[in-house]
Amino acid sequence: MSYSVGQVAGFAGVTVRTLHHYDDIGLLAPSERNRAGHRRYSDADLDRLQQILFYRELGFPLEEVAALLDDPDTDPRAHLRRQHELLTARIEKLRKMAAAVEQAMEARTMGINLTPEERFEVFGDKDPEQYREEAEARWGDTEAYAESQRRAATYTKEDWKRIQAEVDDWGRRYAALVAAGEEPSGEAAMDLAEEHREHISRTYFEVPYEMHLCFGDMYVSDERFKQFYDAMHPGLAEHLRDAIRANAARRTA
Repeated sequence: MSYSVGQVAGFAGVTVRTLHHYDDIGLLAPSERNRAGHRRYSDADLDRLQQILFYRELGFPLEEVAALLDDPDTDPRAHLRRQHELLTARIEKLRKMAAAVEQAMEARTMGINLTPEERFEVFGDKDPEQYREEAEARWGDTEAYAESQRRAATYTKEDWKRIQAEVDDWGRRYAALVAAGEEPSGEAAMDLAEEHREHISRTYFEVPYEMHLCFGDMYVSDERFKQFYDAMHPGLAEHLRDAIRANAARRTA
């Protein structure tokens, strides 16, 4: 079977001009031409076009796509494995972002001001209204709660995306530290505990070391927080609590 340029454009959802361009630069030259000189694409050409479009969707420039596909030492199946890994990672990232945005829209619609802990956890499967009431009951009369509400009211969507990116980056680094067997009392762990305290202080409200010690205990005693931190790496909640204790002792000695 062979296909015309118009048919291939329809199959792939690209323009005829795009296919002509790929031919002109040598990225996708049709295997055949009919007697009139018109392009005819084979099934192998369609396979190559699929690979090109996968890589383009992942942000690869055309020059790099050509180099990857024309590498004689690369098994074609390796391209599919690489693309599958990249696409799976992107899907997971987009899924988390979509869930967070959906919850944020729900909270906005309901007029809910989210607590620092809820923002920090990016909601998960929690009920925003439930935790707003709980937060008000536990901390509603505190200046810290009032300050967190004032700051949260000023943050834009981009601010929350930046804050979550910071949390994700910190979580990856702390998980790597725990996986490497670093002690909570080590310099690296204490530095990350201090970074944790500074992030909350910078984002929500000032966190003195005494308050941070309470947070550390809560991360272990409150199953919701424990699940959040242990999801980064098993045992991370207790490791962080101990690192917070060691850091506070170091800083207040």
